[in-house]
Amino acid sequence: MNLDIKQQQLLRTLPRVDNIFEKFKNEPDYEEIPNSVLTDSIRKTIEILRESVLTNPGAVTEHTLTETSVIQLVKKQIKAEMSYNLKPLINGTGVVVHTNLGRSLLAQQAIDNISCISGLYSNLEFNLNLGKRGIRYSSIEDILCKISGAEAAMAVNNNAAAVLLCLDTLAAGKQAIVSRGELVEIGGSFRIPDVMAKTGAILKEVGTTNRTHLRDYENAIEADTGLMLKVHTSNYSIVGFTASVSLKELVELGGKHKIPVMEDLGSGTFIDFSKYKMIKEPTVQESVAAGVDIVTFSGDKLLGGPQAGLIVGKKEYLDKIKKNPLTRALRIDKMTLAALEATLGLYRDPEKVVQTIPTLKMLTCSLSYIEQKAVQFFKSMQSHKKISIKILDLSSKVGGGSLPLQEIPSKCAAIEIENISPNALEKLMREHNPPIIGRIENNCFILDFRTIQECEILVIEIAFKDILERREQ
Repeated sequence: MNLDIKQQQLLRTLPRVDNIFEKFKNEPDYEEIPNSVLTDSIRKTIEILRESVLTNPGAVTEHTLTETSVIQLVKKQIKAEMSYNLKPLINGTGVVVHTNLGRSLLAQQAIDNISCISGLYSNLEFNLNLGKRGIRYSSIEDILCKISGAEAAMAVNNNAAAVLLCLDTLAAGKQAIVSRGELVEIGGSFRIPDVMAKTGAILKEVGTTNRTHLRDYENAIEADTGLMLKVHTSNYSIVGFTASVSLKELVELGGKHKIPVMEDLGSGTFIDFSKYKMIKEPTVQESVAAGVDIVTFSGDKLLGGPQAGLIVGKKEYLDKIKKNPLTRALRIDKMTLAALEATLGLYRDPEKVVQTIPTLKMLTCSLSYIEQKAVQFFKSMQSHKKISIKILDLSSKVGGGSLPLQEIPSKCAAIEIENISPNALEKLMREHNPPIIGRIENNCFILDFRTIQECEILVIEIAFKDILERREQ
């Protein structure tokens, strides 16, 4: 590469790594920074500057390369190196169970219990009554059984793992009958047929995509049939000319032929959302009451707890599942158990649980409550001339593959700033600390106040005011 005289001069001006390193010895605020981080930050900063001189010399001046300027750049690099990659943010998308943003927010009781248990030793696998090794799942089994009405229960690290474990235990090397209309795929290309193949279960498809009858299941039963599986299509819906077999009918057929019936509820809920003018979603209690042998569902979707796969059902089958060697590979840790036990404990009071679990509160709160938050934000920003805010009636989504047809009326702020495009504004908010995530709709940046917490409104106001102040400079 042929360099001009200016580029050569700028390259010679670049400070040495050891010289900058020495300067930081006089920086008291950086005494606790590991030498490895400091050295890497200095090297990265100088390398970035060198690359700029070579590729975009007009953007670099001698002032940029002074020790004082370089030290400031190194401090920014150190801050980036020392910060955590996983960080809290503000969800203004209106998607309550947002998979990309961490799904359900935990109730304060769950957060407190995680803090208590994770910082101390606990009776994770120790029976205090007998003074010997205990069972990991005992801390949540009793309460899961009380809430669901099941004979036995356990938990693994997510619902995909729960499905995998149950199929491996009950249908490995045997036929598992499933309706074609229930061969779902969820996020991350996780498909029911692929899971079956991994467990050694032999998929037996019955019916058609839109219509499956009881006779289809009965005609498919053979000597090596090990399981009948019903999958709740929680992340999509087939409408129009359809027919499906009820869980009760399938249970009766299973009892007749002595074949276990398993239902994968996917999201899973203990709350009847139809009471809150939402689409009816089958509850875990209803599935258990129908006599199903095994039910699997998620802990971090409509349940409002931590990531977990919950398995409830008949004791004879749960005993077999618990003995499967895969349970050790799929087991949940003490922090998840602590959060799960605390979350389940809140379901003892069905009337208060929708107010104490954040996911349930966001899904069932009144439109007037959401409007209060939106109006509070609107009033605080009225004095700024270069920002335009309109309060709109739009819809929120449940998210997490739950209630796909449900649109929940919400109040949103449509925000426009003079000389800033919606895409540029979205990027500025995303790069804020903490990041604020919204959506773009009708060429406006939208914030949905259903998923914005009251304590976050001031943070959003400050973020917009910072953007406006920078534009005025």
